[in-house]
Amino acid sequence: MEKSNFVDQIRIFCRSGHGGAGSKHFMRNKLTAMGGPDGGDGGRGAHIILKGNSQLWTLLHLRYYKNILAENGENGSKNNSTGRYGKDIIIEVPLGTIARDEETGEKEVEILEDGQEAILMKGGRGGLGNSNFKTATNQAPEYAQPGEPGVEGWKVLELKVLADVGLVGFPNAGKSTLLSCITAAKPKIADYAFTTLVPQLGMVEYRDGKSFCIADLPGIIEGAAEGKGLGHRFLRHIERNSILLFLIPADSRNHKEEFDILHNELEQYNPEMLQKDFVIAISKSDMLDDELKAAIKKELPANVPHIFISSVTGQGLPELKDLLWQTLNPET
Repeated sequence: MEKSNFVDQIRIFCRSGHGGAGSKHFMRNKLTAMGGPDGGDGGRGAHIILKGNSQLWTLLHLRYYKNILAENGENGSKNNSTGRYGKDIIIEVPLGTIARDEETGEKEVEILEDGQEAILMKGGRGGLGNSNFKTATNQAPEYAQPGEPGVEGWKVLELKVLADVGLVGFPNAGKSTLLSCITAAKPKIADYAFTTLVPQLGMVEYRDGKSFCIADLPGIIEGAAEGKGLGHRFLRHIERNSILLFLIPADSRNHKEEFDILHNELEQYNPEMLQKDFVIAISKSDMLDDELKAAIKKELPANVPHIFISSVTGQGLPELKDLLWQTLNPET
């Protein structure tokens, strides 16, 4: 199987910099034989920072960047000189990236905006030099603080695709064909299940120079919420879509049952997904006459807008764009 350039999950070992030690020093020069304390503070250890970059679409550039070791802060020195801070490491990631602690699974950082910076691991603070501990009763302190150690651990970076519309459907429902018809994207299309193994993004050109982003996502199968098929690797990508477009082929044996299965998998994975806007599109509708369309319409949920389309003939595609745009922008 060809190796994909779309990498949506990466595991990296990170270690932030240790803080420099404070200096224990007393002023000594040719004019001062017994000067007071003048030990400077240690420098802060380097942070490890995630930064959003809207020009990135994948975590591929981090595939071989497995160990990220940040610089330590320098020790303080005489004349109250503070040590140099460690140089922060900035890791650029695509928008929609989250970072989790591998051991606990807890989400620690989420990057949603271009240029957004968030500290993944803080560097250790530098220790205080002995000049900070001088008092009226202790004018010659013989101690200084060591620097704080940095922190280390394995982190998992996950990318959740940011798109306005997510295409949801069983394998081979025609999602890739639809994407290729209404956008300039060229996903792989073939007459077998799981042709799409990674999300494919495309921009839909609307009227007056307007556009919106649509994602063709790998097909759901029953049990995906428990990890069957492509499981969670697929489902997490639809968490950030504003609209979910359910694509159900006209030749499905039971259109309502197919919608219910898809709906149930989303609910099991994350009930919050049910708060999104839903649209149903019946694909391959060029094979239907008016009587069959009326029969299918009766099966579909009354509270979800639906439309009959055909990617082959172009039937219903302009109306589908209108429906998606109006759902995305209800105030316009």
